[in-house]
Amino acid sequence: MTSSCFDRRDLGLLLLRVGTGGVLAAHGAQKLFGWFGGHGIEGTGAFMESIGYKPGKANAMVAGLAEAGGGVFLALGLATPAAGSAAAGAMAGATAVHAPNGFFSMGGGYEYPAYLGLVSAALAVTGPGAYSVDDALGHSFNRAWMVPAALAGTAVGVLVSVGSRQRNVREQAGEENEEGRLAD
Repeated sequence: MTSSCFDRRDLGLLLLRVGTGGVLAAHGAQKLFGWFGGHGIEGTGAFMESIGYKPGKANAMVAGLAEAGGGVFLALGLATPAAGSAAAGAMAGATAVHAPNGFFSMGGGYEYPAYLGLVSAALAVTGPGAYSVDDALGHSFNRAWMVPAALAGTAVGVLVSVGSRQRNVREQAGEENEEGRLAD
């Protein structure tokens, strides 16, 4: 048996956290600041309004903060249950938008946001590993009770948000059908 100066599991969690957190933080920065080719709060808000997330600007802010904040905190391994849950919640909202297009992302499907959400939730449950700010702080923000609390709180938020969006989409479709009948 050989001795190692690092733990493979902890190194794997570090790589997974930094990679996933970095992608999420970049997506959030697109929404919040218009960085990396994004549209900022105004443009993202208008888009979110058009797909049923009303009010659009407020929903853009929440999604951007969940992605950027959750991503940065995941990458650092800080408050991992809350960070992973917030990011997973944002990705659940994105998954709902892409679901009508099927699974695969090349057809506009939900594959990519669902995967990011799954990894984020898994990190919330698994924890950040030893190479993390949480570990350096004695896991003050990564207690066992925080995992179900964070996931449950996020689930409630997602159900309310996605449910409201579904209602808005149905109402908008009904209005468009009514307008079409009146034009005939």
